[in-house]
Amino acid sequence: MQRTHAGENHRNISEGWIRASIFGISDGLVTNISFILGFAGANPGHHAVRLAGIAALIAGGFSMGSGEYLSMRAQKELFEYEIDVERRALQEFPEAEQEELRSLFVSRGIDPDLAHRLSTDLMRDPDLALRTHAREELGVDPSATGSPWSAAIGSLWSFAFGALIPLLPWLFTSSGNPIAWSLGLGAVGSAAVGGSIGWFTKRGTVRWAFRQLLVTVLAAGVTFGVGHLVG
Repeated sequence: MQRTHAGENHRNISEGWIRASIFGISDGLVTNISFILGFAGANPGHHAVRLAGIAALIAGGFSMGSGEYLSMRAQKELFEYEIDVERRALQEFPEAEQEELRSLFVSRGIDPDLAHRLSTDLMRDPDLALRTHAREELGVDPSATGSPWSAAIGSLWSFAFGALIPLLPWLFTSSGNPIAWSLGLGAVGSAAVGGSIGWFTKRGTVRWAFRQLLVTVLAAGVTFGVGHLVG
């Protein structure tokens, strides 16, 4: 949590792990309940469905983690390269960079004289000048380009957690109706994930819960139907 002035608190959302974790748990839940019910629809037997669910959890988790790491690493290195280009430009062409900054301020409605003073003052501090240019021209803060490892680990474990929810009935029992239990746990988990996203983003807990539940039901229904037809 980052604290500014009284009454205004901001969460640190720049590292990438929040987006990766939210996407991971949602994807794990939808993917594995669809995968499990797709196999169950073909009626191959309890053991086959359980094995398929475990394989999907492991493979999906590592796939999500490695993909998130590679994408975040590529993004981070691209940002770092562009920031280095900007750093060299500030060292080699300070007058041109100051004029560029002044023009940016003027284009945003700042008085030309004030824009000139601001750009002059900013250019006196190389670090501040770099941060300002990077934000204005690249839309990135040089000190917050994201953490590939945080994103990868968050994505892997959150996918595995989401994928585990509909798999639980197939792990601990071979009797009763595990399909119904998977559906029930998947529905509750989907509503909880969606509601959490809505609460976190302040965009409506109930709306997000219903949206997530609808996506999960549609995906699971289609794959169960396909599995039943193929089986």
